[in-house]
Amino acid sequence: MRPCLPALLILLFGSLPIPAQTLQHVEVSQDGKHFMLNSTGQRFVVWGVNYDHDHQGRLLDEYWHADWSTVVEDFKEIKALGANCVRIHLQLGLFMDSPDQPNQSSLDQLSRVVKLAEETGLYLDVTGLACYHKQNIPDWFDQLDESQRWNVQARFWEAVAETCHHSPAIFCYDLMNEPILPGKESADEWLTGELSGKFFVQRLALDLKGRQREELAEAWVAKMVQAIRRHAQRHMITVGVIPWVFVFGGGKPLFYSPPVANHLDFVAVHFYPETDQVDKALAALKAYEVGKPLLIEEMFPLKCSQQDLIRFVRESSGIADGWISFYWGQTPQQLRQRPESGLAEAITANWLESYQKFSADPILKP
Repeated sequence: MRPCLPALLILLFGSLPIPAQTLQHVEVSQDGKHFMLNSTGQRFVVWGVNYDHDHQGRLLDEYWHADWSTVVEDFKEIKALGANCVRIHLQLGLFMDSPDQPNQSSLDQLSRVVKLAEETGLYLDVTGLACYHKQNIPDWFDQLDESQRWNVQARFWEAVAETCHHSPAIFCYDLMNEPILPGKESADEWLTGELSGKFFVQRLALDLKGRQREELAEAWVAKMVQAIRRHAQRHMITVGVIPWVFVFGGGKPLFYSPPVANHLDFVAVHFYPETDQVDKALAALKAYEVGKPLLIEEMFPLKCSQQDLIRFVRESSGIADGWISFYWGQTPQQLRQRPESGLAEAITANWLESYQKFSADPILKP
C-alpha cells in the first residue's frame, strides 16, 4: 500500500514537528474572581498536572538536557490526558552558578520548554527556588545569611522572568513550593520534611528576630514580586502553600491574609483529602476564599479513594478555579507494563484514566 504524505515525510525526515497552538494570555477577570483569556474574556479553568520528576525520581531540570525527546513525548502525553496546564519545578542550584550569575544553559533549556508548551498548547505554572535534592544545592548558597539568600532568590526570579516574559504560555510564576516560617524558637536548617529523598518544604528565615510572621512573609513576597516585575508585567504570580487551616483544623491562612496577599494575583493551595474527611477539606478550603481566584495546585488520591477525590473536585467547583494533579512520565499502559508494577503503579494508572475521563466534564468547560 502506498504511504500517505505525512507517513512518507516521517519515513524520510523523522518525526514531524508539533503543530503550533495559539495561546492567549491568562489573567484575572475584571471582577477578580476567576481566570480569563485576555483576548476573548472567556473564563479559563485550570486542569493540569505537576510534572516535577520522572518515574525514576529525576527532577525535570536534571534530565531535560540529555533526554529532551522524553520531555517532548511527555508533553504530548499530558496533552492527550486532557490537561491544559503543566506545573514545572526549577531548582535554584541548577539555575544559579554564583550569587549574581545565572546559569545560561538552564535558562536556554527553560526557554526551550516554553516554546514546547506554546507548540503543544499547554500553559506553564513555573514554580521556582526548589531545593528538593540536596546534592544540587551549592555550598556557597547554604553559607549565606537570610538577606543574602533572599538576594540570590530574587536574582533567580529576575533571570527566569526575563527568559519567559514574552510568552503567553506562562500561566503563572509560583514563588516557592510550600514556604514556611520559623516559630517562636529559631531553626537550624533551611529545609525540612524529607519525603523519598526530596525536601519539598523550605524556610524563608531561621529566626523571626522580633518580626511578626506576616511582616516577614510580606517582605519576602514583595522582594520576589519586584524582581519578576522588572521584566514580566502581565504574568500572574502566586505562592503554593500547605493548607495549615486543614492540617490544624482551624486558623487563618498566612500567605493569603492582608497585606501579604496584596502582592499576589491568586491563591494556590495544596489539598490531599483523607478518606471520610472530604467535608472537612471542603470546609477548610473556604478559608482561602479571599476575593481572588483559587487554584488547587496539588491533589492526588494519596489518602483517599479516587471517588473521594473526584467528589472533592466537583464540590469545590463553586470555590476553585482549577485543579492540578500529577504526571510522572508514564501513561497508564506503561505503568501497568512495568516489571515491578505493583499497587502504587495501579493506583496511579487508574487515577490517570479517571483524570483523563474527567477532563471532558462540564465544570471544566465554562
